Amino acid sequence: MTAPTAPDGLGTLAGQAFAAYLSGERERLSDLVDLVTPVLWNVARSQGASGPTSEDAIQTAWLQLVTHANSVQEPGAVLGWLVVVVKREVWRLCRGARREIGVEEVPEAPAQQLDPEAESILNERQRVLWQHISRLTPRCQELLRVIAFADRPDYGAIAASLGMPVGSIGPTRGRCLHKLRTALGSDSAWAV
Repeated sequence: MTAPTAPDGLGTLAGQAFAAYLSGERERLSDLVDLVTPVLWNVARSQGASGPTSEDAIQTAWLQLVTHANSVQEPGAVLGWLVVVVKREVWRLCRGARREIGVEEVPEAPAQQLDPEAESILNERQRVLWQHISRLTPRCQELLRVIAFADRPDYGAIAASLGMPVGSIGPTRGRCLHKLRTALGSDSAWAV
């Protein structure tokens, strides 16, 4: 049984694009890639993968989807299927060795045209933010990464991919954000 998805949630939109792809609209695979890749990237990174390992795992997941598209019984489950493939591929590539993501390994925000002083402040704030995120529990880190990079978080798909009840996602997210806000609020480097 698949988890219920919110109308127009990420899981629903991914399922619609995948169903259209299966029915012969091959260009819809591009829509699916654009929709889901940011979530897959963060799933891979939350498993401790480096940037290149994450890229390899995500590319493998897309290749496996194209190769085994008919094995996905329910198009609405494609997001969960891809998340599982990415996690397994990361584990395989890392040989099961989990490691924490260091602050220096976090992908940087896209380059912006800022003056040097503003860029320096932004870089410092990002460093402090990621430093505090890395101190949260692994569950909080994974949940916040997945939710933060999804335009429309689909709690059903997130619950399935993280192995937690749908009803606990909101409260858990709230507790994680509260811990992060508290930690940032007590850090003088954040207030600068």
